Amino acid sequence: MKLIEIPRRIDEPPHLMLWSADELAPMLLGLVVGVVVGKALLCVLAGMLVTNLYRRFKDSNPDGYLLHMLYWTGAAFSKGRSMVNPFIRTFVA
Repeated sequence: MKLIEIPRRIDEPPHLMLWSADELAPMLLGLVVGVVVGKALLCVLAGMLVTNLYRRFKDSNPDGYLLHMLYWTGAAFSKGRSMVNPFIRTFVA
């Protein structure tokens, strides 16, 4: 019988060097904005600061916490029938 390798990190986002894709996005956005504005180094450093703060937030909270918080505040509002309006806090049967 042949052994099969089972991936251990199948649900993780793709990584580039030290950062995952969601941690790399603020740095790349800072680079693009910095090139347009003419202050690339300053904006990349600001992007690294935002990435550091995001990583601290992500490590101290459970998975999906940010999405739940966005839904609760109404930022992730959808007109789909399966998602209830987040501003309705109590339901009467």
